[in-house]
Amino acid sequence: MPATTALQTNGTDAVPPSIENEARTPTEPGYRIIRRNGSVTPFDPTKITVALTKAFLAVEGSVAAGSRRVHDVVKDLTEQVVGNLTRRIGEGRTFHIEDVQDQVELALMRSEHHKVARAYVLYREERARERAAAKAAAPESAAPSLHVTRATGEKVALDEARFRRIVEEACEGLEAVSPQPILNEALRNLYDGITEDELSLAPILAARTLVETEPNYSFVSARLLLDRLRREALSFVTGRSEQATQADMAERYATYFPEFIRTGIEADLIDPELGRFDLKRIGAALKAERDLNFQYLGLQTLYDRYFLHTRGKRFELPQAFFMRVAMGLAAREIDREARAIEFYNLLSSFDFMCSTPTLFNSGTLRPQLSSCFLTTIGDDLDAIFKGVKDNALLAKYSGGLGNDWTPVRGLGAHIKGTNGESQGVVPFLKVANDTAIAVNQGGKRKGAVCAYLETWHVDIEEFLDLRKNTGDDRRRTHDMNTANWVPDLFMERVEADGEWTLFSPDEVPDLHDLYGTAFRNAYEAYEARAAAGELRVWRKIRALDLWRKMLTMLFETGHPWVTFKDPCNIRSPQGHVGVVHSSNLCTEITLNTSKDEVAVCNLGSINLANHVSEQGLDLDRLARTVGTAMRMLDNVIDINFYTIPEARASNLRHRPVGLGLMGFQDALQAMRIPYASEGAVEFADRSMEAISYHAISASVDLAAERGRYPSFEGSLWSKGILPIDSIRLLEEARPGVDMDSTFTLDWASLRERVKETGMRNSNTMAIAPTATISNICGVAQSIEPAYQNLFVKSNMSGDFTVVNAQLVHDLKARGLWDEVMVSDMKYFDGSVGQIDRIPDDLKALYATAFEIDSSWLIEAASRRQKWIDQAQSLNLYIANPSGKKLDELYRFAWKKGLKTTYYLRSRSATHVEKSTLKGTDGKLNAVSPASMAAAEAATPIVVDPSAAWGKACAIDDPDCEACQ
Repeated sequence: MPATTALQTNGTDAVPPSIENEARTPTEPGYRIIRRNGSVTPFDPTKITVALTKAFLAVEGSVAAGSRRVHDVVKDLTEQVVGNLTRRIGEGRTFHIEDVQDQVELALMRSEHHKVARAYVLYREERARERAAAKAAAPESAAPSLHVTRATGEKVALDEARFRRIVEEACEGLEAVSPQPILNEALRNLYDGITEDELSLAPILAARTLVETEPNYSFVSARLLLDRLRREALSFVTGRSEQATQADMAERYATYFPEFIRTGIEADLIDPELGRFDLKRIGAALKAERDLNFQYLGLQTLYDRYFLHTRGKRFELPQAFFMRVAMGLAAREIDREARAIEFYNLLSSFDFMCSTPTLFNSGTLRPQLSSCFLTTIGDDLDAIFKGVKDNALLAKYSGGLGNDWTPVRGLGAHIKGTNGESQGVVPFLKVANDTAIAVNQGGKRKGAVCAYLETWHVDIEEFLDLRKNTGDDRRRTHDMNTANWVPDLFMERVEADGEWTLFSPDEVPDLHDLYGTAFRNAYEAYEARAAAGELRVWRKIRALDLWRKMLTMLFETGHPWVTFKDPCNIRSPQGHVGVVHSSNLCTEITLNTSKDEVAVCNLGSINLANHVSEQGLDLDRLARTVGTAMRMLDNVIDINFYTIPEARASNLRHRPVGLGLMGFQDALQAMRIPYASEGAVEFADRSMEAISYHAISASVDLAAERGRYPSFEGSLWSKGILPIDSIRLLEEARPGVDMDSTFTLDWASLRERVKETGMRNSNTMAIAPTATISNICGVAQSIEPAYQNLFVKSNMSGDFTVVNAQLVHDLKARGLWDEVMVSDMKYFDGSVGQIDRIPDDLKALYATAFEIDSSWLIEAASRRQKWIDQAQSLNLYIANPSGKKLDELYRFAWKKGLKTTYYLRSRSATHVEKSTLKGTDGKLNAVSPASMAAAEAATPIVVDPSAAWGKACAIDDPDCEACQ
């Protein structure tokens, strides 16, 4: 070994070893290593352990490196390396030796073993120079010929010309991308006998590593994935090996589509009714060029979880997917081919996207298309376990659940049948939690439920503790979301620093159904009865102390969320036929529930980014989108497969839908409006006004065509009270509420149309989180500010580098996009605010969520809320939380008339990878438990520093995709 590479450390001459040269030991089953000479051998994790140990020996000497500390460190590092490799590689199951060494280097850097990492890097560089010198001195030899192993086991010569053509085609029409670096990296990872699947995966993985430096490589990666998908799908439906380029698909889609429908029907995956459409007309309407609009994250998500498959093979191509969904929604239309094509054009253009259950199940034998279900749990064993069973049935086909548990009697309440005392609501919540985990929607996504409890329930303090990591685990629900259902009277007691009384609902049964003045009167009467000794189970507590505990638990565990009972009911159009007892899984649905009615909502979201330009909102395009979208959502109600009768009865009686939006942040950036500005608040107002106007108008048009919904008479709609008008009702019930009531459109004429013709839908709008469908469309989710401008998103499909393409475009225009900028953005966690050479106007425009004061989010949400007949999933962000800030923030949300809030997100102690991502596409952020700020004396919120903040629904949590 050259003397120049030896490290003189602690008297030991040593160098970090090459993993490639270590002795063979037991292997990791199923994975293989491509060596530099092209040979393939089994992957052996213990060689990583040996290499790391020798690296520590080189730096720390034999005594230090032989300690238990180093042994444990090496073991942990080895597990990290193996985990990163196996998670990232997917089904290819083959690593190149350089990839393994890259991961070892990254693991050392992430763990801050900087001296060892430096020694390792230097050794690798020296070995690379030696190999280069040896190669230059050796006589040239012909490159070895490579063969591809087909699924049948047959080996054929690699068609390198086609391989190059596919990569070149994927780069066509995209700025700042080149096929050569992809080809170089991909060809390096080929070996003789490579399988067809591995061959198709190699250029995809190569292109993914380049996304951080040029966002357009995300489109390249998607197009390379399309080639893989085309081979898989076309071969399956035809029964013979078949490939097609993107250019071929302009004609091939039309002939493939009837084959796809036939295959799906034969596999019992597609409703035979779709086979009775005019498939020639439908197939001719498919637009192959729209396949090119996908970014990699969106297409990979569809590939993994949405496209129809059988026997492990996908046979559904993207445009067939959108058409299958459209045909399912048009099945009962008169001219169903024309409507299917209309619906398809809306979906495939990404102007509008249906929610995940609709995308999963439309056109199938079990078309459960609805997104959200709300139930009220009764106060006896039959009712409780019926509620749990209903949860399972509703979740089975991808429904997200919200349960109202307030009627269940509290701890210590009398049980007449056994003459015993109740164990309260918590043990049953544990059962509901475990049911949600057991029913995981066929492996497509985790079952999810949110439990709601009203603030006067005697078990409220135990309810607040449900998500804690300490205490009796039998009284914890680690997987179920929870939310507080807060009456205005409680907030008024908090403001006045008054007392609050907790009751068991079996002794105060009418409180559950009351709100506003009626609730206040009944509640105060029960307080008087309790003081007189007429009630058995009750206790007093300082309202401010309970409020502080609510915020403390919200901060520590992310739960329970804070939602407001009175504005949800006072402004509800359906107060004449029931009560809103809770919201749903994501806090945007506010519909009535009872023992006889399970509320159902059918969701979809407008891609606002597709409806704006630098000149502003395209109102004509928006009107067309909303009109078609509302028809699609209304069709869901009649087509839907209902798993329980109470859901069917409720949905057909009230016909609610929830039209929302996504891409709000993208729209702002397109118009050059910073999120933290009056301009953004004004745009939130005007854009939601336009959506509201056209959604209500479209529902009136549908009522004229199809009839008004059955419970219309007596509703606020029937009285000419639209959402903008119902603000007055809230102001009357709660003087001092601060909501803007300005408008710009002709609401008087629409108000008269509503009264005269009626509405087809009791509710029309709700803004869902859209975490998954926004990925499909390639825009920011929902109404969220950007999380980071450069980060890695993790979900059930893997880890994906995400770069703000608009920011990169602006930085390029100013000559600021280079490797140094990429490094700076990593160092500052995807933020541009602390990078000195970025101009102030771009810092404002591209400020990330934790750089924006959450009061701006509430101001914008309040402006939207005035137009929405339901609610919105509103996350709040605080970079440096304190008790005082949380108190002020949530009181502000209440005063601004919000109906609900969703997650509180606090910046965790994070570490952004400072080294290159080349060859990894690994995580940028390694999120550790949050560092908790000390509570301020004015509001002494006590925080548990060991709490796993944000674990339940981190922004990159692979499990939290339940309401999109």
